[in-house]
Amino acid sequence: MVTILFHETIFGPIHSRRLGSSLGINLMPNDGKICSFDCIYCEAGYNAQGTGKAGISPREEVRTALEKKLSAMKEAGDRLDVITFSGNGEPTLHPDFGGVVDDVIALRDKYYPAVRISVLSNSTMIDRPQVVEALKKVDNNILKLDSAIDETIRLINVPGNKNFNAQTVIEQLKAFNGQCIIQTMMLRGEHNGRVVDNTTEPEIEALLAAYREIQPKEVMLYSLDRPTPESQLKKVERDDLEAIAERFRAAGITVVVS
Repeated sequence: MVTILFHETIFGPIHSRRLGSSLGINLMPNDGKICSFDCIYCEAGYNAQGTGKAGISPREEVRTALEKKLSAMKEAGDRLDVITFSGNGEPTLHPDFGGVVDDVIALRDKYYPAVRISVLSNSTMIDRPQVVEALKKVDNNILKLDSAIDETIRLINVPGNKNFNAQTVIEQLKAFNGQCIIQTMMLRGEHNGRVVDNTTEPEIEALLAAYREIQPKEVMLYSLDRPTPESQLKKVERDDLEAIAERFRAAGITVVVS
């Protein structure tokens, strides 16, 4: 069974296929998972594994741990490309997410001023002005949109909010005025006896229409790379991803395949 990946608040650096040498920040529990989605492909497993006992890392604890790590890396002459908010759940659920972002920016400027700061978010909390304000401060504001069709979003992402729907999140993503990167997981297979496939013609057309509305700086297309909690999912191979990307590029969308 796939379970939580990260047992520390600050982890890595690890090699990210999309971002390079990445030092991770896990704001969610080190012994459990808290997320507003329950994605069938999540490498950290399903939410049913529980939230653990450690709780969400307080802002001061994050700042102290990050400064300790960055100081040691700087002294050792270690390379670093990016600091990435990721981990065992949705980082923007942290009650002081904006304050943590401010601390990370200050520490980045002190130790590795050329390094970029990324947030991997599932887009569920961008109805909150304070979250939007914080995301606009980071270099790579990476927001999820795995489908522009409601039925598919509910099948793949399993949102905790039953009112979560494609058009609402697309409108919220538009409010960033292009100051965002859209990340889309492409996959095929089955889940609970239902076909999963967001690479079909209707799905591609719906995504293209959404990207045109959002006008992101970039779209990241990717597929499965690690074990998933749903064993019947299949990776979309790179040739297929590139073919889909070309459809989007032809419409003027900047796309990176990873």
